[in-house]
Amino acid sequence: MDRFTTAREAALAMRPDVPVYCFRPAVLKEDARAFMSAFPGKTAYAVKTNGEPMVLRSLAEVGITAFDVASPAEFRAVREVSPDAELLYMHPVKAQSDIRLALETYAIRVMALDHEDEIAKILRIVRALDLDPADITLYVRLQTKGLAAYELSKKFGAAPAHAVELLQRLDRIGFRTGLCFHVGSQIEDPDVYERALASADWVRARAGVALAGLDVGGGFPASYGHDPKRAKPKMPSIDALMARLRSDLAEWGFSDLPLIAEPGRVIVARAFSVLVRVLLKKGKRLYINDGIWASLSDSWTGKITLPARFIPDPARKRRSGNPDGLVPFKVCGATCDSVDILSRPFWLPETVDTGDWIEIGHIGAYSLALRTHFNGFYPDTFVEVTTPFHEGDGAEGFAAIETMAD
Repeated sequence: MDRFTTAREAALAMRPDVPVYCFRPAVLKEDARAFMSAFPGKTAYAVKTNGEPMVLRSLAEVGITAFDVASPAEFRAVREVSPDAELLYMHPVKAQSDIRLALETYAIRVMALDHEDEIAKILRIVRALDLDPADITLYVRLQTKGLAAYELSKKFGAAPAHAVELLQRLDRIGFRTGLCFHVGSQIEDPDVYERALASADWVRARAGVALAGLDVGGGFPASYGHDPKRAKPKMPSIDALMARLRSDLAEWGFSDLPLIAEPGRVIVARAFSVLVRVLLKKGKRLYINDGIWASLSDSWTGKITLPARFIPDPARKRRSGNPDGLVPFKVCGATCDSVDILSRPFWLPETVDTGDWIEIGHIGAYSLALRTHFNGFYPDTFVEVTTPFHEGDGAEGFAAIETMAD
């Protein structure tokens, strides 16, 4: 992998016509260490957030030994870079063949569920393999409600009374039992953990079974940009959030249980930026070589504000417009799909033009994981960059909150 001090240096040296991911391993390791030191339990990185081998390898090097996995592909990805890593299979709904693979081939002994049919599937494989249920810990996932950019309670989770029944059934069979929840992605309100813990305490009290652990899931917010036309959102810092979480764990009597967290965004978001090129400037529209089917799904949903840095092409000698002010541009992606338009404008210098580059920061979470091969476009070029995004030249533009007319 080629190495550069900044993305600007990479752009001017490579003059790329394809998107280029700028990986910052030092930033990734710094954010991983910060989370591990703040959380009072086991850190299990959520592989779905970004499962690139370079990411998994860097996290293993920094001391993460447990990974939250959801599929055989993720089992393999982790074990290829970290053969001794502990795999936690926390997807609540699994194919029976995948359960067998997890138990038999990968020796996974921690899983999650939210329904009795899932218990039946797991038990069938346990008996076929002649395994002792007491060697396996099954976490019952609770429904939660809370304020987050991406709310995750619509698809998974057992209602509290149902969770009581599931815990009791697992205990009768002989499995070790735990409770888990996921309060949503990019949470905005620290109270969501307190409410989830209150629900977990209600379930524990009525189930009357010994718990082997509590998994508080993810949701820990990452640092992004903000719309310069609006007040900066009041996202809780990781230090403030962890202090509150420790207090809530003690208040509800969970501090003495083995604890697990499944962080994703908070660890990997700042570790990547993407260099995109302006393929065409058409009035107040910019057509770039990336888009919603590749790295910029977060800018399509409108829930994340990504910082951007203008990198002018020095080969263009004449420019028009005011170089000092920021104006809104509607941004269109590279595909032939007319839906491939970001839901919010990017504010950039008026002088931006065809052939220039834009570095879009903090795209390490989900952007790479969600990119597709649609239309034959698939960004897959990587370089290493040593300077953190926030230490470069000031970000000159942001994805704005309000929509903009054509």
